[in-house]
Amino acid sequence: MATKKTNYSEEDLVASLKQNNREAYEYLYERYSGALFSVICKVLRDEEKAEDVMQDAFLKIWKSITSYDPAKGRLFTWMLNIARNSAIDAVRSEGRKPILDDITENLDRTEQNASYQPSTSTLDLKALVENLKPERKLLVDLVYFQGYTQEEVSKELNIPLGTVKSRIRTALQDLKLYFNI
Repeated sequence: MATKKTNYSEEDLVASLKQNNREAYEYLYERYSGALFSVICKVLRDEEKAEDVMQDAFLKIWKSITSYDPAKGRLFTWMLNIARNSAIDAVRSEGRKPILDDITENLDRTEQNASYQPSTSTLDLKALVENLKPERKLLVDLVYFQGYTQEEVSKELNIPLGTVKSRIRTALQDLKLYFNI
């Protein structure tokens, strides 16, 4: 389904979404659904359930777009949090915790890829995360892609909660540089 308008500035997109413009919603879905679905799949590890959660996440985005405040962050970040939280809620509603890969395996993989520098011209979020320092990359992966809370990561890795929070905050600031915001 192709939209008539091929590109929106974020400000125009938000304004159109707040006016319930169907074309803007189609554009939003076409542009962001892949990245959001990837995050949801990473948390749920079940593609069929991920499809349901994806629909739920976009419904939440649609219903709450009027509460989006650009002063608090980018539209994509806001939507990513809705999608990620929807996925975590789905996991927890089944009475289980989000599945963490073996911490040692994650540490090993992070160390092995520490020198890998993918092109920053791509907007592939995973590729951009690969540019982070290993200790920050691991924390972003665990919290944003695997669904752990900062408290759970702190306990699992035996790192003070304040350190986890500051490393994640620094990592997010680093990622902002790639988006020129």
